[in-house]
Amino acid sequence: MTFPLRKLGNTGFSVTELGFGTAPLGNLFRPLPDSAARETLAAAEKAGFGYYDTAPFYGFGLSERRLGDALRARKGIVLSTKVGRLLKPVAGPVDENIVRHGYATPMPFEPVYDYSYDAVMRSFGESLQRLGLSRIDLLYIHDIGRLTHGEQNDARMAELTKGGGLKALEKLRAAGVISGFGMGVNEVPACLEVMEHARLDVILLAGRYTLLEQAPLDDLFPRCAAVG
Repeated sequence: MTFPLRKLGNTGFSVTELGFGTAPLGNLFRPLPDSAARETLAAAEKAGFGYYDTAPFYGFGLSERRLGDALRARKGIVLSTKVGRLLKPVAGPVDENIVRHGYATPMPFEPVYDYSYDAVMRSFGESLQRLGLSRIDLLYIHDIGRLTHGEQNDARMAELTKGGGLKALEKLRAAGVISGFGMGVNEVPACLEVMEHARLDVILLAGRYTLLEQAPLDDLFPRCAAVG
């Protein structure tokens, strides 16, 4: 089975119309054995999925590790991960039966928001190591916006725009170690704000364009079409 392909902006490549999100591979809400993760990814590949999305936040590195182990040798796969959180080591053993930030993960880390230049570069480098890759197709700015950060959002946005986060992403794109970058968020206003500061290649907008919610047709989608 194969899914139709869609050209992805100006990145130079196409992705399958259906992508595979890997938050559950990070033990979202409950533990998932390594064997089940491998079987899931094998079934997804057999079903025709050619685009896979992950993030450091998904299981605090567990999803990236499992995805890399399963797919790094495959050709023709498009892969994306995210920046915006650093994983800080925590002391002592971790019980995977205790859900932390939505994940029942055994990985001994605590996610900390940081969108600055150094944090983006560090997060990208650590993702390469977990995935076992030398480059990544797409890099998303993860979970930035006023509904996410509340009164801290202006400071977080300043890290990205004035603290060099966007410069880091542009540098990675120019170096060819990523093919493109964009937003991986749940909030349209955050996308529009960042588009004032950088040329985005792609936006992964979760849950904001549905049968019940169509507001992006009036603002975000026309803006994206104008960019090309």
